[in-house]
Amino acid sequence: MESVRHGSGSRPVMAVLLILFTAPVLFVIAKSMTSGWTGLFPETFSVRGYALLMDEPKLAEALSQSITIAVCVIVLNLLLGIPAAQVLAHHSFKGKSAAETLLLTPVIVPVLAIAMGLHTVFIQAGLAGSLSGVILIHLLPTLPYTIKVMRSGFERAGVLTGEQAALLGAGRLKVFYTIYFPQLIPSIRSVIFLASTISLSQYLLTALIGGGNVLTLAGLYFPYFSSADDTVIASFSLLFAILPIGIWLLFEGLLRLVTPYQKR
Repeated sequence: MESVRHGSGSRPVMAVLLILFTAPVLFVIAKSMTSGWTGLFPETFSVRGYALLMDEPKLAEALSQSITIAVCVIVLNLLLGIPAAQVLAHHSFKGKSAAETLLLTPVIVPVLAIAMGLHTVFIQAGLAGSLSGVILIHLLPTLPYTIKVMRSGFERAGVLTGEQAALLGAGRLKVFYTIYFPQLIPSIRSVIFLASTISLSQYLLTALIGGGNVLTLAGLYFPYFSSADDTVIASFSLLFAILPIGIWLLFEGLLRLVTPYQKR
């Protein structure tokens, strides 16, 4: 009886949360398809905002570079974050606390302050003003979260099953792929969505390292805030919100192809 009461009591809370999350999205959708708004209802419906958005000559360049950067940032986050998270979760070593603090520094210290210091290094390395430099600088605000999320995943998976498989002769890659990887899928999904959203929203870091040579959707989107045309702003907002969902779906398809035991 208690579980039934608890379930029925949580329904109003879920309904309120659903309204709070969906109402702004529905409002933006309605705003992007209207040419005027009086009181609670729009005056006329129009796709003028989307037409003006599609007429932007640099939209294709901004979209392609934003997607390229986000995909590369996700891949690098997984390649660097998963091994680091496994070491922190399953091993004890001297200086572990210092390593944890160092890896989480971009979360504690303002990212822009660290990026200002790295700017000179990027100039000397020839990475300033390049796509590669922007990809690397986007690791600053994303990699600490990846390590934190993946570490929690490894801690939930535990270490005993992997050790037993290793004792039976399985190599490290086989142990990871057959034992840990299926259990880490929820954490990997979180990392993909989190890293793509953070990367796509970076304006100052991209402008600082890209030096105006790398145009992203955030760089193209930011000047529209000074516009009085709410319809165009709403249309751009929807495009900006849909993009990380599309990237997430792309990686979701890849995960379904490579995850073992799906047919069992």
